[in-house]
Amino acid sequence: MSITDTQTTAAFVTPPAPAHPLASLSAAEIEAVRAVVLGLPTTTDKTRFAYVGLEEPAKGEVLAWEAGDGPLPERRARVQLLEMTTAHSLDLIVSLATGEVLRETELDGTAGQLPIIDAEFEEVGVIANESEAWVAALANRGLTPDDVVLVPLSAGHYGYEDEVGRRILRTFAFRMDHPADHPWAHPVDGLTAYIDVARREVLKIVDTPGFEIPETSGNFDDPELQGPPLEGLKPIEITQPEGSSFTVEDEMVTWGNWKLRIGFDTREGLVLRQLEFDGRPVMYRGSISEMVVPYGDPAPNRFWQNYFDTGEYLFGRYTNELELGCDCVGDITYVDAVLSDELGSPRTIRNGICMHEEDFGSLWKHTDLFTGSSEVRRQRRLVISFFTTVGNYDYGFFWYLYLDGTIECEAKLTGILFSSAYPGEDADGNPYPFASQVAPGLGAPYHQHLFSARLDMTVDGTANVVNEIDAVRVPISEINPAGNAFSKKVTPITSEKESGRVANGALNRVWQVASTEKTTSMGQPTSYVLFPTETPVLLADDDSVIASRAAFATKNLFVTKYDPAERYAAGDFVNQHPGGAGIPEFIAGDEPLVGEDVVLWHTFGLTHFPRNEDWPVMPMDYAKFTLKPYNFFERNPTLNVPAPVMDHCSMGTGAAHTAHREHGHDAHAGHDHGHHGHHHH
Repeated sequence: MSITDTQTTAAFVTPPAPAHPLASLSAAEIEAVRAVVLGLPTTTDKTRFAYVGLEEPAKGEVLAWEAGDGPLPERRARVQLLEMTTAHSLDLIVSLATGEVLRETELDGTAGQLPIIDAEFEEVGVIANESEAWVAALANRGLTPDDVVLVPLSAGHYGYEDEVGRRILRTFAFRMDHPADHPWAHPVDGLTAYIDVARREVLKIVDTPGFEIPETSGNFDDPELQGPPLEGLKPIEITQPEGSSFTVEDEMVTWGNWKLRIGFDTREGLVLRQLEFDGRPVMYRGSISEMVVPYGDPAPNRFWQNYFDTGEYLFGRYTNELELGCDCVGDITYVDAVLSDELGSPRTIRNGICMHEEDFGSLWKHTDLFTGSSEVRRQRRLVISFFTTVGNYDYGFFWYLYLDGTIECEAKLTGILFSSAYPGEDADGNPYPFASQVAPGLGAPYHQHLFSARLDMTVDGTANVVNEIDAVRVPISEINPAGNAFSKKVTPITSEKESGRVANGALNRVWQVASTEKTTSMGQPTSYVLFPTETPVLLADDDSVIASRAAFATKNLFVTKYDPAERYAAGDFVNQHPGGAGIPEFIAGDEPLVGEDVVLWHTFGLTHFPRNEDWPVMPMDYAKFTLKPYNFFERNPTLNVPAPVMDHCSMGTGAAHTAHREHGHDAHAGHDHGHHGHHHH
């Protein structure tokens, strides 16, 4: 079925406007966008919708409307259209009130392409198998097209003349021995096809001889490989007999002192909006604006491997439909995500977003020497998450809100390693320096997963400053005769060009987002502090193409002045972009940043030297950062959390008290230390 079959003359009907200007697009709004596109002169039956999403009104307009000082901002959608046969590419802004096209940009392919769509991925196998050269290359390895599956991948940009302005995918082959066989175990290494998907041509075949196809098994779902089931694991029940403590209504979430809106986008996935604690604004918008997975194997078939899963593939599209008791345990609230399919019709990802509460060990505790007071409170967190599968990897993005005002974002990584044939040792007996051997003959190239969190902060309002805070050692001197002193150094980041900063655990380096207008009663600026986890930034050479295309990943932090057009850390059109887009463009104006409306771009992630234990399916790995209130409150904001009410927590006298001291203490310690293992997804 093609886009024009179903509705040739769809007249525009203004869809009902949602209650809030930041609400995700509704199915009716997606239908309205489709009607507009079907009326365009350039639309053919080969036109596909690469992206449809909310074109958010500027922050100032939303805040003015909420304060009663301005009109309700107009609803607009952004839609990106790809004509499959000509590669004609359009980026449109459409009014959902009138149906008119407010802005139209045609891409010529020199400054990036529209993201790759599923319809193109699906064509790669057909195009390759029609190529005599490709079929012959497989035959040289004793294979036919029926023996292999193809894995089409984003091409990047390497200055090849024959690729300029064309939509290119590069593909590997993997042997698949039967319908339940996981092909990742059998890479056909040394063979790559470069394909122009619009013109349906194989441009080039890179054929490097000398690789054996690994014969190991990757069938982690086969009971034979799994072995007999582990015995002795008794059920863990997570129950909330009175239900959960949060409410969700039209994307508005209320929990404890927290209030926020959630949204979902085809490109970024889950978006958190307008977080406030006790009625005070903290963050206007938080999302994963980009991610890149750069591989470190320089082999002729692999040097180009790096995937921007957000910008090139739009990872929100691949969001999993979650199942109760499998992905999320306890009292779960699911929210569906409504996206557009490639023909422009709405599609619903059932249970795309999962929300629940988790106990998180002790919140605060003290047993006092002098007064005999003994108090303990339990910490809990609200978990808002989604999982997406991009090819071989599965990524979960989990946002945590805590009772004490802390915000965390954790990426969870699992799935299957991208495999290669392991070349073995060199003549001197040295192992191959750019990949691990994880099973006999099976390699897993070294790689990184680097995520860019876009944190549009509003700490007590839009007038903020970002300070870098380092621990400072103080030499022995007149003021420090015993040499015990140490202090801290606070350096404001005063303009965009000096905002590129790298984490440093040796200095306990953190970044403070402070209000330049609000203070505590003691005169300290109210603030939140970003605590990074210290892992390497991009390891590729500074002069490499990937360092230019993923410039955001060369530092842990950039800060920009809010600009509604600056949305994605690697720019709007990442696919085949030559480089320099996104952050380098955003900071070029070197805007002042003190007392301004600031946006933080925080790179966090993992550097992966794969291990045997990651094969044939990876146990979960984690990467995260934390935002903590710092003098945002006058005192501990959780003094009012009620004491736990449980039978074994009753601090009675006599026998019960003794029993609590003898048995209860161990039970508590076990529970607290156990909370790291509490990711029950």
